[in-house]
Amino acid sequence: MFLKKLSLINYKNFESREFEFDHKINCFVGANGIGKTNILDAIYHLSFGKSYFNPVATQNIKHGEEFFMIDGEFQKKGQNEKIVCSVKKGLKKIIKRNGKAYDKLSDHIGFLPLVIISPADRDLILEGSDTRRKFMDGVISQSDKQYLQDLIYYNKVLVQRNSLLKYFAANRTFDQANLSVYDEQLDQYGTEIFKKRKAFLEAFIPIFREQYVAISGGKEEVDLGYDSRLNEEGLLRLLERHIERDRALQYSSVGIHKDDLNFEIAGHPIKKFGSQGQQKSFLIALKFAQFQFIKEQAKTTPILLLDDIFDKLDEHRVAHIVALVNNQNFGQIFISDTHVERTESVIKNIHQTYKIFKL
Repeated sequence: MFLKKLSLINYKNFESREFEFDHKINCFVGANGIGKTNILDAIYHLSFGKSYFNPVATQNIKHGEEFFMIDGEFQKKGQNEKIVCSVKKGLKKIIKRNGKAYDKLSDHIGFLPLVIISPADRDLILEGSDTRRKFMDGVISQSDKQYLQDLIYYNKVLVQRNSLLKYFAANRTFDQANLSVYDEQLDQYGTEIFKKRKAFLEAFIPIFREQYVAISGGKEEVDLGYDSRLNEEGLLRLLERHIERDRALQYSSVGIHKDDLNFEIAGHPIKKFGSQGQQKSFLIALKFAQFQFIKEQAKTTPILLLDDIFDKLDEHRVAHIVALVNNQNFGQIFISDTHVERTESVIKNIHQTYKIFKL
């Protein structure tokens, strides 16, 4: 699978721009702030129906304009696929495949598998559990439609349950039977999500460890741990035991929406005990493992976006990434960088065809 053409209208800093790509390596070079990352984000947008960096759709419209449109022509399994994503102020986002709009945007997820590696990935280590859950859910959802649907339904029921808890507090009332309806639904969807997260990590962790050794050359052990209250007892029982607390807080304090991933190095949290270099290696290993996992599950080679990573990594890690890209069966790759000479010297070590776009 690869992206042949990309057309942008009123997307971020671009008024109108078209690109024709090489089926292997494409590099965007230019000064900071010129829009290199925005092009990568547009490609991400075509895959996920949203921006990687700013999920508020209307904020990706060029300043002073009313809409944006991203148009991509892909080749997948020998067939041409035209994907158009458009947003107009005041209207719902539309994604079309070959001229036909999706009824549900979630139906598009996984059709164009893609992995991005960006300096913004540091949030996975530095930010709260929500960021790490989204990473895990994003990887699983690209190859499991039912998982994504269960997640959507779970979150809808969670909003309804929280609204009911607020209503009880505001009106000084309580109806256990009414609440139990939501509890049973949360248990139904949440238990399936929990099982699939566990199964995913069992398959994912060995791939991740392998990638870390390849990138860092280090001997220290890294690990991912799944922190979930459902490891201890069923969700229905958890909800029942915490009902008084939930009534006081006016929201649901337990469930799979509170799960987290523990990132560890030598048995300690990498956020506190990992050097900057170890943290960078950890994140890149995480993303390469994501690539490998999705490739195996989807039976399609994902597109790989490398945003500004050569500027943020030392030569040793860059050399390892180049070696990985060379040795493994990668598909189409998009790279952004500030230095054209550095980019050329790096990609010449990857024995593939390439195009450089100077912005």
